[in-house]
Amino acid sequence: MPSFSHFFDTLFSSSDVFIRAMLLTLELTVVSILVGIVIGLLFALLKISNIKILTWISDTYVFLVRGTPLIVQIFILYFGISNLFLLPDFWAASLALAFHNGAYISEILRGTIQSIDKGQMEAGRSLGMSNSLTLRRIILPQAFRRALPPLGNQFIIGLKDSSLAAFISMNELFNVATTLGSNNFDEMTYLLIVAVYYLILVAFLTIIVSLFEKKLSISDR
Repeated sequence: MPSFSHFFDTLFSSSDVFIRAMLLTLELTVVSILVGIVIGLLFALLKISNIKILTWISDTYVFLVRGTPLIVQIFILYFGISNLFLLPDFWAASLALAFHNGAYISEILRGTIQSIDKGQMEAGRSLGMSNSLTLRRIILPQAFRRALPPLGNQFIIGLKDSSLAAFISMNELFNVATTLGSNNFDEMTYLLIVAVYYLILVAFLTIIVSLFEKKLSISDR
């Protein structure tokens, strides 16, 4: 174990490179979650449709994503698609994380959409709205509010999962830590440092999610 003085000296001396890596990690996480929400919403709507083939497609997608490791999905996108066209490591990792997160987000959104009282759909129809318009204006806003706490948890999980982008040589936090640790023959110090940066990011995201929860909180009473 490194001494406290050595740990803090290394922490401050390496702050520039770690801050750049932290910003890249945050960017990767935000992009993958935003794209994952779009993917998740699409497959959630397929799941609750009355068309069996669409429901089967959604179930198959969720099963495949849950049944295969994220690192395999990243490698398939990075190496497989690269045989067809060049895919930068950032987008390979972002799309793989989005594809992965989308399966879990779809189940979150499906549950919250189905938790909305069916009478609200009927009320929208009675006002002359189509099913799609009622879903967009009445159902989905409430569903997203209810989904915010589990979506926040998925955001944090996505942040930590982004460390797997290191395996395609992307200079995010974990890759920077392992590279510096190997170059300086001091792996433990740099692993402890990267843990601090991840804790900072998780704390930041937790605060942001909590603020949104308070602002968008709803009552089912």
